[in-house]
Amino acid sequence: MDAPAVWAGATRLPFSFAKRFNVVLEIHAEQEKSQLFFVAPLETNTLLEVARVSSHDLELVELNKSDFENKLAEAYQRDSSEARQLMEDIGADSDDFFSLAEELPQNEDLLEAEDDAPIIKLINAMLGEAIKEGASDIHIETFEKNLSIRFRVDGVLRDVLAPSRKLAPLLVSRVKVMAKLDIAEKRVPQDGRISLLIGGRAVDVRVSTMPSSHGERVVMRLLDKNATRLDLHSLGMAPQNHNNFQSLIAKPHGIILVTGPTGSGKSTTLYAGLQELNSAERNILTVEDPIEFDIDGIGQTQVNPKVDMTFARGLRAILRQDPDVVMVGEIRDLETAQIAVQASLTGHLVMSTLHTNTAVGTITRLRDMGIEPFLISSSLLGILAQRLVRTLCNDCKTPYDADAEQKKLFGLEADEADPV
Repeated sequence: MDAPAVWAGATRLPFSFAKRFNVVLEIHAEQEKSQLFFVAPLETNTLLEVARVSSHDLELVELNKSDFENKLAEAYQRDSSEARQLMEDIGADSDDFFSLAEELPQNEDLLEAEDDAPIIKLINAMLGEAIKEGASDIHIETFEKNLSIRFRVDGVLRDVLAPSRKLAPLLVSRVKVMAKLDIAEKRVPQDGRISLLIGGRAVDVRVSTMPSSHGERVVMRLLDKNATRLDLHSLGMAPQNHNNFQSLIAKPHGIILVTGPTGSGKSTTLYAGLQELNSAERNILTVEDPIEFDIDGIGQTQVNPKVDMTFARGLRAILRQDPDVVMVGEIRDLETAQIAVQASLTGHLVMSTLHTNTAVGTITRLRDMGIEPFLISSSLLGILAQRLVRTLCNDCKTPYDADAEQKKLFGLEADEADPV
């Protein structure tokens, strides 16, 4: 099989070329040499084409398949500065994402193409479009006959694009490379992250892949690390709830728990509480998975199960750091719960989240974990159960005449004529 031409003067091979022919070229200009990593057999035409690109002596390094896949991912991992430039190249035109998708070749297999720039532009335009629309998640879903891209905005998923089904493998592979995932492993779920700078704002993208019957599906969660709504006054709480929560976090010790389903804003509420307490007089430490927002003046630690850095281990270490306030991203097991309770009983204010649907259900969950009732009663300051409510559009909202039962629910008199 003849190798397609590689442009002269390239500092590395196009990703599609490297992946197709199992070669990675590293050019060391200062040492005036180049290394070609490959998986046997190495085709003569491929070697000649690579030699044409490199003006230095070519050293051949044979790798097994596993080591080569790691080398490929490492070589084509875009660092944060490259990612920033990609995002800046998107431009301000809101139609870029959709026009780029229309311009992609539909009749050829892009996995065999010489230049993978179009797919890179599409992915980064997709990220830019999601940020513009305020999306919290991007879903890339592969089905038997079609490929779907959906955004979750205000808690609701909606279709935004249906590219050619042929693009699915390349889209997924490119996202996995950017997130430092194993592109050769398609049988098990993987998690990673991408750090970007979009419009001067640092954005973390949490990437999750899942094998399915028709290929891998990808979900990307967007986290604005410089989010402006990190104060209690902007959370939209009712005045009474706001005052109650503010009085709770003013206590010197005890446990405060925020509960609710995934995506209900628990972490944002905790961060807002920490921001309220953040001052030079307090030592505030957190252990999180992941760190969603960076806050100046607060020591934040990332959970890392690969090195046995769990919530429980991190919490134990934090208690030796002379903390005043401790935030645990989530209480997942008995060990973490026990350490949190003991910390609150020894003069620390502990804030955390728990996955329950109601405030009362939190007590039951703690009991099921094995926490004794007398410890719960002596350590628990309060529980906040919350949900996110979709907001009305200021431009297109219309008055609504509520019935008597609905008016009663909102504390209005049944005979009030004013629309809601």
